[in-house]
Order: sequence, then C-alpha cells, then structure tokens
Amino acid sequence: MHPTLVAVAHGSRDPRAALTVLALLERVRELRPRLDVRLGHIELNRPLLDDTLKDATGAAVLVPLLLGRGTHVKRDLPAAAARAGHLRIRVAEPLGPHPLLVEALFERLLQAGWEPGTAVVLASAGSLDPDSAADSRRTAALLSERLGGVPVTPAYASAAAPTVPDAVRALAARGHRVAVASYFTAPGRFATASAAAAPGPAAAPLGAHPALARLVVHRYEEALARPAHQRELATA
Repeated sequence: MHPTLVAVAHGSRDPRAALTVLALLERVRELRPRLDVRLGHIELNRPLLDDTLKDATGAAVLVPLLLGRGTHVKRDLPAAAARAGHLRIRVAEPLGPHPLLVEALFERLLQAGWEPGTAVVLASAGSLDPDSAADSRRTAALLSERLGGVPVTPAYASAAAPTVPDAVRALAARGHRVAVASYFTAPGRFATASAAAAPGPAAAPLGAHPALARLVVHRYEEALARPAHQRELATA
C-alpha cells in the first residue's frame, strides 16, 4: 500500500477555487490511478486538513499546493501532522520554485496573449517570511530565462512589497509593455485583484495545468525518497 497523498490547499471564499483544486487532483489521479489521493484545506473550505487526516490510516504524505515557503508550510502543516498521531506522516516541499511551474506560467501567459519582448509582473499572494520572497524571486528569474530574458518582477497582493500595481507602474515607467503572470494555484480574491492591475495581458492562475499535476506527483515521490527521519513524524 502506498502512503496516501494528501494535497493541502489553502482554501478560498471564491467558489471557483475549490472546483479548480478538484480538477487538479483528478489529473493527479490520472497520473497515479492506484494512489489514494485526498484533499484537505488549511481554512475556509471543507474538508479541513484535520478532518481529512482523521479519516486516513497508515501513512500519508502532505503535499502543499502552495508555491513557496512560509508559515503554512513551516508551521501549520507540521502542526497538523503532529495532531494526527495515528498516522506516519511526511510533509513534502511546496510546489515552488520548480521548472514545471515555470512551464505552466509560460503557457498561461501565451494563452493570455503575451508577446515576446513584453515584461512580466509575477503576481503572488505575499508573505512576511523572507524565504517565501526568495522563492518568488527564484521563480521570477527562471521565468525570465524561459521568456527570453525579458524583465520579470515579483510582486505581491499582500504582506510584502512591491505591490502588483507598483511593479506594473515601475516597468511601464521604464518603457516596457507589461503583462501579469498569475502565480496562484487557483482563482481567488488576490488573483482577481492582481489581474485587474494588468495594463496588458493577464494570465489565468495555474489551475489544473498538466505540469502542475506532474509536480504534485513529483513532490510526493520526492518526499518518500528522503530518509525516514527527514520531515517524518512517528506515530504516537
């Protein structure tokens, strides 16, 4: 029996978010049809992560559908794992940064009408954690390479600077055409506000992109490949 893959979404009041995550997990199941794939939310939507873990048995890998390091990955997920003392749990790395994310961002930009030479604002939720900002900068650098070297500026919908509108204005002031890449797993308030700041193309969130599904499976397998003492909590 393979450990259960528990995908951990943040949760959102936007009804499109939950539907998007469910579509993503259907792609994951297509890639690994014999794997038990379940969903848990940190907040706002059901099932909540604690409830998902209560119903699981044996072993599980928590795969955060989050795009960088921050409080949820560093504290909330390990705390939830510790509360589920009946399980052997490993916590996988967040989805980003990773080249598969860059491929999804690239394709979403093309779908939105991005043209070569157009600068990009990489819009994400934002965090007070400096590691989260470092992860966003790394993704921005990788995306810039993928787009042929055009400027890609990481910007944030909350908690950190620059804001998405400020980053758009700064690039425009330097004479650039500007598009916004939506560095969000699913639609929501922050993704909508970020897209509204775009003077040109505004890409859709990553959603159920095939590359994202492959990355979820990769993070799951990567966590299982690590030595057992790394990010594993023994049963009580």
